[in-house]
Amino acid sequence: MKELDYFTIDGAIGWNQDWFKEWWMNKGGCAAVTACDLCLYLARKKGLAALYPFDAAHPRKEDYLLFSDIMKPYLRPRWSGIDTLDIYLSGLSAYLADIGISCIKGTGLPGTAPWQEAADLVRRQIDAGIPVPCLLLHHKDPAFDDFQWHWFNLAGYEEFDGEFHVKAITYGTFFWMDLKALWDTGHRRKGGLVEITIEESGVGGKSHAKAQG
Repeated sequence: MKELDYFTIDGAIGWNQDWFKEWWMNKGGCAAVTACDLCLYLARKKGLAALYPFDAAHPRKEDYLLFSDIMKPYLRPRWSGIDTLDIYLSGLSAYLADIGISCIKGTGLPGTAPWQEAADLVRRQIDAGIPVPCLLLHHKDPAFDDFQWHWFNLAGYEEFDGEFHVKAITYGTFFWMDLKALWDTGHRRKGGLVEITIEESGVGGKSHAKAQG
């Protein structure tokens, strides 16, 4: 088993989406939350302070709320949700560009890929100390009802007896899931995973991002 040392806020693991007072972010801010969590985590663990313009060593609700307002224009909630990897990657890339971070690149692994490729990606990312944003759309298994049409981060994995389980972080807590079962949605439209790579060059960044219209 390998797990990331994820941050906590007021006893919750990562951000709890229920804490948003704004209706749109409370109901549809999951993509922005995964990006905010990712940036805060990398600022803490990888020394990329420009990713999170507050005290990453001591995350506070009030700071995170301000940060979510910065991130929201890039990954704004919408009626259809941020329902493709491309929309997510476009928003995250725009945020990184606006704060002058060029060392981070994101690529998507679509849900149409074999589940073993997803396991390889998760293993690679967690071993490198990087959370994995995950998008689940519709799923045939009622066990995943609470995660449908939802973004969440993966922050650990465990392998045993040919099975591969992942640790999902969302709503301020965690859940262990069988990745093969998660991947086998039974629907034509798929979600997928986002892989983050950090290059040696390009580390730096500005202190604030520009707001997008």
